[in-house]
Amino acid sequence: MFDLFNEQNEGMPQSRRHFLNQIGAAFAIACLPQLALGAESSKKMTRRIVSVGGGLTEIIYALGAEKELVGVDTTSLYPEAATKLPSVGYARALSSEGILALSPTLVLATEDAGPPAVLRQVGTAGVPVSILSANDKFEGVIERIQHVGRLIERSAQASQLESQLRQDWQRALAPILARKTSAPRVLFILSHSPAQIMVGGRKTSADAMIAYAGARNAVDGFDGFKPLTPEAVIAAQPDIVLFTEQGMGVVGGVDGALKLPGLAQTPAGQKRRMVALEAMFMLGFGPRLPQALSALDQLLTKAMQG
Repeated sequence: MFDLFNEQNEGMPQSRRHFLNQIGAAFAIACLPQLALGAESSKKMTRRIVSVGGGLTEIIYALGAEKELVGVDTTSLYPEAATKLPSVGYARALSSEGILALSPTLVLATEDAGPPAVLRQVGTAGVPVSILSANDKFEGVIERIQHVGRLIERSAQASQLESQLRQDWQRALAPILARKTSAPRVLFILSHSPAQIMVGGRKTSADAMIAYAGARNAVDGFDGFKPLTPEAVIAAQPDIVLFTEQGMGVVGGVDGALKLPGLAQTPAGQKRRMVALEAMFMLGFGPRLPQALSALDQLLTKAMQG
């Protein structure tokens, strides 16, 4: 037991000194719960998270930690409340000044965020930066949920979310795995602007979603994205062309898509099989992945039946 009055009361009678020690100890013990509570509250109140990646932002909301968010990137479009937060810009064109201006205590990003030098500068400034895998697989989503849960002290919520997602995932896969029809050939077109029309090859989030939906990527001769050419489109002979909703708007809807080089000369073009889903919903690989897979499966199935 510590003696709060030891130095000031060397000459004091032992009984008096013992009495004061007991008062001091009782006071300290009484204060401990309040001190601990204050420290815990301060710890929770001072966490300030910048999330770079729409999927990560969705995870933070799903774990109930949205009040700790102080900034997001431009791909953080869901839930709508995330769009009201300060923006640090596009995930691959960040600036250290924009991030540091928000006084974060933690920056979460996936490995495709950058430039890497900017994230290093943020780390050098004393802000913890956690880079998570951008694995476009269901298990990659689970890993990110677990990782974020540990970082923000919400492991219990992460476990609950994982359990729910695994159930939802199996329900989404069931009709796909049970289907006996042949896999349609799907061409994914990414169109940020009329002058920038790309097709998605292997090792892309679109490729992963097409495979999960029981379809085949119509272009599998390269990794990543390449500019659309009429020769490549005609050679691919897609049964369906898949866009993001944003991209479909850029090209001018189905009628505009049919004017893209070579597309009208494919089975998809001849039968107007053009479908679209919201970009982050379909390609974000966040907690909504099971719902996105079900939506994509329904779109592709309906297109082939039409």
